[in-house]
Amino acid sequence: MQYFVVMIDYGRRGREAIVDPEITRREVISRVAAGEYKNISFIHEIADSSVDDVTAEILAEAAVPEIQTVDADSQASRFDHARDLRKHELV
Repeated sequence: MQYFVVMIDYGRRGREAIVDPEITRREVISRVAAGEYKNISFIHEIADSSVDDVTAEILAEAAVPEIQTVDADSQASRFDHARDLRKHELV
């Protein structure tokens, strides 16, 4: 049995793992290329009892430029800090 796990990162709202045993590699690539899957943390291919990280391969095949991801926790911390600074501004 072979299937793919696509982990989507929504930042502060959390993460979602999309797992569909009926989806093929070609379908994952087409969904990435179409923009249906955005903010991808990783794509794992599960085959029998092995797991392979195929994120770079699938992004390359989908012709999606690899974008430097910002750690969601550090981004959330910056937003929280900015909000706290605004609270304490003199009016």
